[in-house]
Amino acid sequence: MTTTPEAVETTPLEERLIDLIKLKGPISVADFMADALGHPHEGYYMRQASIGAEGDFTTAPEISQVFGELIGLWLVEAWRGMGSPKSFNLVELGPGRGVLMADILRAARLRPEFTKSAMVWLLETSGRLRHEQQKRLRTSEIKPFWADEFADIPPAPSLIIANEFFDCLPIRQFERIENGWRERLVGLDADEKKLAFVLGRTPPPPEIGLPEISESEIGDIYEISSDAQNVAAEICAMLTKHGGHALIIDYGHMASGLGDTLQAVRGHKFWPPLSTPGRADVTAHVDFDALSRTIIDSGAVAHGPVTQGRFLESLGLSLRVEMLCKGKGAAQAEEVRAGAHRISAPNQMGEIFKVACVSAPSSPTPAGFESA
Repeated sequence: MTTTPEAVETTPLEERLIDLIKLKGPISVADFMADALGHPHEGYYMRQASIGAEGDFTTAPEISQVFGELIGLWLVEAWRGMGSPKSFNLVELGPGRGVLMADILRAARLRPEFTKSAMVWLLETSGRLRHEQQKRLRTSEIKPFWADEFADIPPAPSLIIANEFFDCLPIRQFERIENGWRERLVGLDADEKKLAFVLGRTPPPPEIGLPEISESEIGDIYEISSDAQNVAAEICAMLTKHGGHALIIDYGHMASGLGDTLQAVRGHKFWPPLSTPGRADVTAHVDFDALSRTIIDSGAVAHGPVTQGRFLESLGLSLRVEMLCKGKGAAQAEEVRAGAHRISAPNQMGEIFKVACVSAPSSPTPAGFESA
């Protein structure tokens, strides 16, 4: 259920966007998302303590340490499958508070040569989050490096993890009307005091590749993320030239289709997407089908997607949970089991979250995708 804000404050970013729209006209949903999340001064990730109990949402690494530990062991196994290169990039895209990378590095200590060979790169534009990552990883024997863009990461064999990263990349939306499609834009309401959805006046160009009219109904929404496709293409270019794998974990759908997935979260509750920009997390479901097409077109290999629950179980989730529960009191053991249930159960995060892998050509099939 979406919370309806009452007497909600008008944020500085909202005032800026209203002035911009009055001057130049409606903007795309993609431009709205880019500003709402990444504006240098007023963007959500630049200002908010977004993750965890005190923030607006919680990710799998924050819920259960088992998540990061299993991913860490998966990365070690993938590294061995690459021939155990003596120097490689260990990259996380959108590393949040650094919890996942900390768990990965702790689990990877089982193979000291892995951590000795890794150059850790964190793709993060938020100064606030970089500070938190720096504090959390301070005790690690590995000194991480930070990048503003994927292109800043030096070319090398690479293992890449993107957990809840692609859902934050801007999307464009198109709405089916009686005689075709129009882009769904962000404009102003009748009083010109609040942001509101409006439709573009002209048909989108054919190269966008919208569904045929016969395949849709009036009011249907179709979403495209060129940003997601561009990042996927950059990852593929790195892997096809230098080798490695990229693990993509996010909520989304396996097959491209129609539907409005734009959403916002504030205070762990759904929030109207256009309300209080810069104060709520705005995301959209990841189209794994579109990502797979980009991966294949780029010359890399696409594995999956599979559900997060299936993937974690294939890596030994249940066994790891029981190992962690040994010697713990009843309350602590229940907490461990509850966290694992939340990240893997079909009615929790286990079904809506999917896992896909991008691999260099001729690479062995990575663990968890043998029958995908």
